[in-house]
Amino acid sequence: MNTTVTLNPGFFSRRSLADWGFALLALVGMVFAFANYQQAMDVYEKAILVCAWPAAVWLAWFWRPLRHLMVAVAVFSLLAVYSYQGDLARADTVFGLKYFLSSQSAILWMSMLFFISTVFYWGGMFIRGQRDALETLGSRMAWVAVVLALVGTMARWYESYLIGPDIGHIPVSNLYEVFVMFCWITATFYLYYEDHYQTRALGAFVMLVVSAAVGFLLWYTLVREAHEIQPLVPALKSWWMKLHVPANFIGYGTFALSAMVAFAYLIKQQADETRWLRLTPIWLLGVALCFVPIAFRQRGIAQTGGSYWVVYAAISALIAAGILLGRRRIAERLPAPEILDDVMYKAIAVGFAFFTIATVLGALWAAEAWGGYWSWDPKETWALIVWLNYAAWLHMRLMKGLRGTVAAWWALSGLAVTTFAFLGVNMFLSGLHSYGTL
Repeated sequence: MNTTVTLNPGFFSRRSLADWGFALLALVGMVFAFANYQQAMDVYEKAILVCAWPAAVWLAWFWRPLRHLMVAVAVFSLLAVYSYQGDLARADTVFGLKYFLSSQSAILWMSMLFFISTVFYWGGMFIRGQRDALETLGSRMAWVAVVLALVGTMARWYESYLIGPDIGHIPVSNLYEVFVMFCWITATFYLYYEDHYQTRALGAFVMLVVSAAVGFLLWYTLVREAHEIQPLVPALKSWWMKLHVPANFIGYGTFALSAMVAFAYLIKQQADETRWLRLTPIWLLGVALCFVPIAFRQRGIAQTGGSYWVVYAAISALIAAGILLGRRRIAERLPAPEILDDVMYKAIAVGFAFFTIATVLGALWAAEAWGGYWSWDPKETWALIVWLNYAAWLHMRLMKGLRGTVAAWWALSGLAVTTFAFLGVNMFLSGLHSYGTL
């Protein structure tokens, strides 16, 4: 009796010509960066650049749409750098920079496109005849917004060096910069799950939290002129920042994503419920969103641009009311509870891994900057609370089979804990991490 054994092809043998072409292009990009910008790098930054090449290649091989994203960001970023020609004043005179490619222009376009994406996704929820077309437009708008967010980030990085070599730094050092990063990280992870599960229905929910972040970003720009590039404080002049902050915000972004998926899960589960008490996920969201401007006023933060927060609260109330009234139609569009549960779990698992790495890196950075690994600073304490919350969630999931309503409520409530650690500490507490004060 003959037995035929079929071996699966190896990882590298499965790579296409396009895969190897992208790897070569990424290598050329790394060499180009070394040749043109090595004078602005220390030895640690050069090591990060070298490690970034295989990381970028692996990511592009793992999820192929990323190669188009990386190429687009590289092309437009280099076009922005070329347009400046070493003169920051050209941002106000060159058409392409003034309206599209300077950091502030690109980030404003990002903000508008994320809002438009959210509208299209929600239009797909309710307009049956144009559902696929609207959701496709929402997805494409989100992709373009991510490209512009990254182009704006790269342009801002270059602009900081045009101001002065001693001022130049990677733009992850204050609330304005990290809010931009939060937006594109959250959107990119969502777009991966959208592609992986072949469903766009969750975009309506995830883009809500991205749009809320954009709303804060616009207000922060308006009243604090936060888009102005400032020199780094001494404690932030460290290569640890380049690792710690992005890892931290991958955690924040995926935790926020999991919370909105949990919200969708609860909507699907309770769509036919008629008792108001059982519809708490919906009206609780409205209360929470409306609480934000109240909290800002209590702190005296909204004295400037106060009308902005009135509009914010009104829009929040309308969104909550719309979800409440249209919950049955929304539930019909959402994927099966098993898919929602799986997305929620995977988002938390990814976020927890990166948040753990960020916490370890933060401890090492603290030892270098302040002489101790842990000081029970409010930011550190709340980061530990966030870590323990999701560690407990994962433990209950893996060891006790946590699923369903309890898991969804826990993930949704985790958003409140994460938001306070991210933003609330800056509003209500002070400490060694007071770099992004409101």
